Amino acid sequence: MAQIKVDGQLVEVPDHYTLLQAAEAAGAEIPRFCYHERLSVAGNCRMCLVEVKGGPPKPQASCAMGVRDLRPGPNGEPPEMYTNTPMVKKAREGVMEFLLINHPLDCPICDQGGECDLQDQAMAYGVSGSRFYENKRAVEDKYMGPLIKTVMTRCIQCTRCVRFTTEVAGIAELGATGRGEDMEITTYLEKTLSSELQGNVIDLCPVGALTSKPYAFQARPWELNKTESIDVMDALGSAIRVDSRGREVMRVLPRVNEAINEEWISDKTRFIWDGLRSQRLDRPYVRKGGKLQPASWDEALAAVAAKVKKAGNKVGAIAGDLAAVEEMYALKALLASIGSGMTDVRPPMSGIDPSMPRAAYLFNPTIAGIEQADAIVIIGANPRREAAVLNARIRKTWRAGNLPVAVIGEQVDLTYDYEYLGAGFETLADLANGKGAFAETLKNAQRPLIIVGEGAVSHASLGKQAGRDTIALAAKLASGPNVIEGWNGFALLHNAASRVGGLDIGFVPHDGGVCSADQIALAGKGELDVLFLLGADEYDMSAMGKAFVVYIGSHGDSGAHRADVILPGAAYTEKSGTYVNTEGRVQVTTRAVFPPGDAREDWAVIRALSGAMGKPLPFNSLGELRQALYGEFPHLARIDEIEPGRIADIAGLATAAIKTKSAPFTSFVADFHLSNPIARASATMAECAALAAGQRQAAE
Repeated sequence: MAQIKVDGQLVEVPDHYTLLQAAEAAGAEIPRFCYHERLSVAGNCRMCLVEVKGGPPKPQASCAMGVRDLRPGPNGEPPEMYTNTPMVKKAREGVMEFLLINHPLDCPICDQGGECDLQDQAMAYGVSGSRFYENKRAVEDKYMGPLIKTVMTRCIQCTRCVRFTTEVAGIAELGATGRGEDMEITTYLEKTLSSELQGNVIDLCPVGALTSKPYAFQARPWELNKTESIDVMDALGSAIRVDSRGREVMRVLPRVNEAINEEWISDKTRFIWDGLRSQRLDRPYVRKGGKLQPASWDEALAAVAAKVKKAGNKVGAIAGDLAAVEEMYALKALLASIGSGMTDVRPPMSGIDPSMPRAAYLFNPTIAGIEQADAIVIIGANPRREAAVLNARIRKTWRAGNLPVAVIGEQVDLTYDYEYLGAGFETLADLANGKGAFAETLKNAQRPLIIVGEGAVSHASLGKQAGRDTIALAAKLASGPNVIEGWNGFALLHNAASRVGGLDIGFVPHDGGVCSADQIALAGKGELDVLFLLGADEYDMSAMGKAFVVYIGSHGDSGAHRADVILPGAAYTEKSGTYVNTEGRVQVTTRAVFPPGDAREDWAVIRALSGAMGKPLPFNSLGELRQALYGEFPHLARIDEIEPGRIADIAGLATAAIKTKSAPFTSFVADFHLSNPIARASATMAECAALAAGQRQAAE
């Protein structure tokens, strides 16, 4: 720690702090454009000037000077800095005047207007006029793809975007050309950026040079209602803010959450909002004469109730990737009332057994815990596609130190260096048995992190045993001889927001029930009469035979096309729903807008259906449902907390007998932009997917 006086106030700060950080610790406000606490120091804008006592007779850039760089007074007094002297005031006014020489001052037509750092700081630290009347510099706009709109004349060359794409996103596709007045930020070849995190440069840009292309000219920030919520596009549960106007979601922005997403979100999370309007199910439908026809709620519920009564207990239910805990709990209770235990939230032929302990299906080290790992093995996962923000956390740890990373599965670009060990189960078995150079690295690791993807534990063609054996071998790797006490390195990376919550409440086969793949097989053979799809679209609809399919969901995707009855539900921005992320953290979404038309919240649809069947569920409101849910599963009441898995359970998994000889490991997410019904309804995501496919073909 080091002592420093800031405007006469003595504060103690870590000696690696910059003067800017020390000033903020003392409560002083320092303006800045180029400095960002998560990026390297550039020292470009010079807006953060301060006066240092005993230093050179000129202002100093506080972002680029450290506390340890200051010398003490002649008698050992702590060094001093000032943030509000006349010298500092005049220097900041001069810098702002220079920044505005070439800025077009087109605030009335700029999408950044109302939330612009340049506007705010020009008001607070600038002067009322300019002494420069020469012609302004004009810069040609650059093409960066369908997500980022550029007006490069506004650019002040802070280079935040360049540093983000290089350091955090891990792509070398954005940089600067020219010097002095000719300097320009460009993608060099005028092509679409290939990162799944590129939209974050919109938030980083302190002026209106980089804005959201889909959101351009849509709304002003003061027109929007701002709702803090949780993202469900992957299993991370990133903190987001949903901005809406009337009944429409206008944009999605990140919130700071150091434990999960820091302040980044993926492009799918950010730009999915147009899919919330498209292909919506806004009224019930009943299939008549081979065609789906609009129907009233009473008619649709009566049709389902009649079929369920006729089917007895030959009824199954599969939950999709976006289902909340509340509707899964209600649907499980509905099926239990007719004597059926055929429920499942897992992918087909998943190796995650209902009898396994909770630690077997959690990302036990936690997302923030990635930064403590000293060796990482990625098995059957592509974190760049499955969880782009988590992949950025791995890259951050890799950049901070010489972190050894190994991959078993697909050989793809993860934005960081890794040692490729092999493609499938045989390689994993060899590594677990101590073969190969990386086995020695794992043996010496004190905090090994073994990331297992769902593609490694679910094998539709090989059955469930291959997945269980993969889990056992991964658990063995995580239980190395030198692992420190308290470290649980077994990490199952889910790719669906509904997965852990469904597993927690037992939305898996029970009381004689069978898994999702077997339910579909039974339906195809005519042995399952009614099948509920709770937003489930990632299954083979053609294999369901003549079963009566009831689809409860928000979008007209493949499940709705196959359905005999459609009961319209609510999207994640239209309901308060509980989700449990991949690390076991309980989270709750907040309703930002209301569902369209006659659509209702999914749990309410299931409650109404239970009444039509003559078996009403014992709750009439969301509060009553949650009271029953919390009574049965108390950990779900502890919002934003993690119920950890036991380390001893991982050691127990490692002792299982291995029967599998060979199995391929491939990621479940084939296309990052089109991984769920909302994404597939988004025109923006469709354009991104087409461009990404073109880039892959060109690379091949």
